[in-house]
Amino acid sequence: MSRLLIKPCYIVFREAPPVFLVPFLALAHPGTTHASQFSTSAARCLRTRDNNKNRGVSAIRRTGLKHPLSMSKEPLPQPVLDPARRSQVKVDENHGLWGFFNKEKKFLTTPEAESAHGRPWSVEELRHKSFEDLHCLWWICVKERNRLATEKYERERVKAGYGEYEGDERDKTVRITQRGIKHALTERWYAYEEARKLARQDPEIDMRKAGSGNVYNPDAFEVRLALNEV
Repeated sequence: MSRLLIKPCYIVFREAPPVFLVPFLALAHPGTTHASQFSTSAARCLRTRDNNKNRGVSAIRRTGLKHPLSMSKEPLPQPVLDPARRSQVKVDENHGLWGFFNKEKKFLTTPEAESAHGRPWSVEELRHKSFEDLHCLWWICVKERNRLATEKYERERVKAGYGEYEGDERDKTVRITQRGIKHALTERWYAYEEARKLARQDPEIDMRKAGSGNVYNPDAFEVRLALNEV
């Protein structure tokens, strides 16, 4: 089989070749090193659409948008500067969001009013309270802490510069009361568990009737003693 030999062609320039022909001359001469392309990224063989709706819009030629904007030519509403012409907004006086403000419904509480509070509830005092009273007192403390947290955020936002110390001291007092409520309820829970363990060991108490009937079944001697028959 005969082979077709193609002789390399050499282009000889008497002067320096143009700059744009340097890559071509490097490929034409065998044995020369190949330079990398100007762009190191992979070449795109197939270009796809980028789904850009503003493609082709030119700011120089003043070509407008292809799609109309969702804006109308109606004039924008103007603010009412006269207080007498403003509409009165009806607000519910018993709305739950008022719980995040003080009783006067003011923006911030003064330091004098914030520091006018008593001491926290002690554990000894809370032991004599019922479950309903402890439940109400707990949510009163939660409501007070929400108000204090709201005013603290507003002080930082407007940079009021006052009331931080009084608010922190009042919050500390409320948290001590909440800690005492938890302590009293924990004592009651342990007392209930100890009483239940003793009731299981008592033969006169039937825990299977708990919640459905009388669990205490005294013996005959105690019944006669109660009826003064002994």
